[in-house]
Amino acid sequence: MPLTERELKVLQEILEWKDQLSQYEANDFELTFDKYLDKSFALLPERVQDQFFSMLDSWLFHLHSMIQGSQLQMDAKERIITAGRIFDSGISKIEELRSLPFDQLQYIAEQQISRHRTYSFVQGGLTGTGGSLLLGSDIPAMAVINLRVVQLIALSYGFEVNTPFEMMTSLKVFHSASLPTRIQNKAWEELFSELQFANNGYFYEGNEEITDISWMEQPIKQIFKAIVIAMFKKKTMKGIPIISIGIGASSNYLFTRKITDFAHKYYQMRYLVEKKGD
Repeated sequence: MPLTERELKVLQEILEWKDQLSQYEANDFELTFDKYLDKSFALLPERVQDQFFSMLDSWLFHLHSMIQGSQLQMDAKERIITAGRIFDSGISKIEELRSLPFDQLQYIAEQQISRHRTYSFVQGGLTGTGGSLLLGSDIPAMAVINLRVVQLIALSYGFEVNTPFEMMTSLKVFHSASLPTRIQNKAWEELFSELQFANNGYFYEGNEEITDISWMEQPIKQIFKAIVIAMFKKKTMKGIPIISIGIGASSNYLFTRKITDFAHKYYQMRYLVEKKGD
């Protein structure tokens, strides 16, 4: 099916963004960080490294499955279908959303994105108060918020995430989105190369390994953020740790913005490519 003028414009914007990713060059700090991170992990036996990343993959996979099967996510899915029904009363399931015009799907997706950026901002602000429990739960909370919004973006464009292929794909989109910018171009290309398996049936047949050394930069940043918050939590204004709250809120908001920007472009591109190919 031919794309509309509006869809062609969005497709061109995504391609230009992709070109910017491919042209990104790591600075000296990033190269130095990579070197020391690689050296640090090289001190561990290969078997220990394999076990570590296997456990991390398993944790992400089970967290992703738990979110997907939660009542909260089921309710959000129904709200997306209801939003689609505003534009077309005949819509009764996620796949039928693809019959809607592109701008209407984008509107539904942006509602989810805006809501979860706010959740992340608030959660980061609470973490910034410096409470031990909140600091300790920051990484799991951020994983839940961002895994959830990736699933909801997929649903907004008519991709049902309860199949093994789409479930693994949305998990890999989250992983790719949270990688350093200098690696995202390669991750983007790998995501689209794996679409060949989408036509082979219900099950996922690609590489099921998710995390690696390069992905560890983001968790390390989160740990560093917690240290900075702990340092500034005693600097208060009228009893409120304004600086640490600002650090927590802005850091978490920017991370979720990064995740949602990447995921949104991925599912937009997928929708457009599949529509053009029909």
